Parts: sequence; C-alpha cells; structure tokens
Amino acid sequence: MRLRFRQLQAFHAIIETGTVTGAAESLGISQPGISNLLAQLERQTGLTLFERLHGRLVPTPEAELMHREIDTVVRGLDHVTQTVVDLQNKQAGQLQIASQHSVSFGFAPKLIAKFAKTRPDMNISFQSQYSSKIQEWVLSGLFEIGICEMPMLYDTLKYYPLHVETRIALHKDNPLGQHDVLTPERLKDEPLLVMGPDHITQRRFREAFEKSNIPMKSRVHSHLFKNLLAFVKEGMGVALLDRFGLEFDYDDRFIARRFEPPIMMDMAVITSATRPLSQLGKEFLEFLLAELQPYNADGKPIVRAK
Repeated sequence: MRLRFRQLQAFHAIIETGTVTGAAESLGISQPGISNLLAQLERQTGLTLFERLHGRLVPTPEAELMHREIDTVVRGLDHVTQTVVDLQNKQAGQLQIASQHSVSFGFAPKLIAKFAKTRPDMNISFQSQYSSKIQEWVLSGLFEIGICEMPMLYDTLKYYPLHVETRIALHKDNPLGQHDVLTPERLKDEPLLVMGPDHITQRRFREAFEKSNIPMKSRVHSHLFKNLLAFVKEGMGVALLDRFGLEFDYDDRFIARRFEPPIMMDMAVITSATRPLSQLGKEFLEFLLAELQPYNADGKPIVRAK
C-alpha cells in the first residue's frame, strides 16, 4: 500500500483545523479537493477516519493514532518547504566567517548583527584566529569567508586586498596628545608597546625609527593589538595599532593620533578559488566589502586581486 503525501497532508489539515473548509484554506486547494483526498485515503487504508456528529467531523480512534504517527512527517516537510522559501528570499542559511583578532572584537560582530537583522533564521558560524590559520580554514572549506592580514600563503584563495592606516594609541593624559600627528622624533622618549618582530606593522614601525636615526625604546611585546591597547590604558606607553581595535573600543582612557610616515596594515578578504560561494555568502561578501571601503587608505574600491 502506497500512501500519497498529499492525502496525508489533507488528513492532517482536517484534524488541525477541525473542518474541511479550514483544511482547504490552509492548503490552498478547494473543499471538493480535500474531500476527494480524504476519500482516497479511507479507501486505501480501509479505515473510517472521521464521523460526523452534530454537524462536526470527529476523528475516530484510528484517525487519532494515525495523526500521531504522521504529524512529525507532515510538519517536517512543511519546515523544509519554508526553509527553501527562506533560502530563496535569502532569509536563512549558514553564514561562515572567520577574522583576524583585531577585527573580531568590535567591527565584525557589529557588521554581522547588522546583516542578520533581516535574516532572523540565519545560522552564524564565527571564529577569530591568527591570519595564517584563517587562510587554512577558508582553504579547507571550514569557513566560506575570511578577513586576514597579508601576505597570501596559498594561490588557491581569491582575495580582495585593502590597506588600513595605523594610528598611535596613547593614554589620554599623555602630553603628546596635544599633537595631531606623531613622528619618531616626538616619540623618541616614549616607552613603546609593540607587536612581535615578525609582524608587518612592527617591521615598518622599526624602519621608520631607523630612517630617523632614533632608537626604539620597546617596553612590552605582544602578538595581539588588543593586549597592547590594554597596556596603553594603564599608562605604560604608546602603541601603533590598527583602526579596528581603536574605533570599536569605547574606553575613554586612551586617545589616538596619526603617525608620520604613514604605516599601513595590509589586509584581505578571502574566499576559496576552488569552491563557489553560497548565495548567502555572495550577499555577505558584497556587504562586507562595502562596509570595509571607508577603511581602505587609498580610497579606491576594494576589488579582487588578479
């Protein structure tokens, strides 16, 4: 015996709504159509599923038992159908994004929350890590989109480069705050809180001091911008930091000033070159690049590197 799903759906709708009219309205078909589907189901099963008492359809004990068995199936398909509709309308899906640490503490959560406002059923997978690991994750398919620092380590990644100008963070009571621009000469007596020696911004920071023939007085080394900023807040020195960590930290114990010569942090938005993006991923990528545009130092549109 092969039961058609449409028959079960009509039967389920009659019990849920209590009437043939209600079932017809909920399924968007005619009342005769509902009655015909029910008659087919009763013939195939050899069961009487409803009795009419005082003008009402009352399910029989067999119908009650049958309803319990098919309820999950019918609701499950309804859920699948709604999920497909949501995907078509870009209301659901899985957003998979990973970012380097400084972006992950403020910019990325704010951005994702803004994107999710019109997508209440969207599932979000978000993780922060060091840039090399993010490239590995996107390469392996664990995440669709990544935000990382350059250089690129794999030629099977698509990337959209951007260059973010760094700033000097200093305690709000530091007298150097009177200057709009700080230079190696003005920082010569300041204890410096710096990234590890291999970080691109630290190498460029050191080169700026060397060209000015001024020794660097490093006091604290760390591998996270957020750690350096924490030391700045405690008045332990000044640090060269990216804009993301500074602009999304609302503590009033520090201020930020431009540095000359300008030092860029080279970053990129990355996706796989061997796997297509989901529809949701494509939409988020476009949204992400637009939101990052104001941070791109050269002002040019952020486009995929050739």
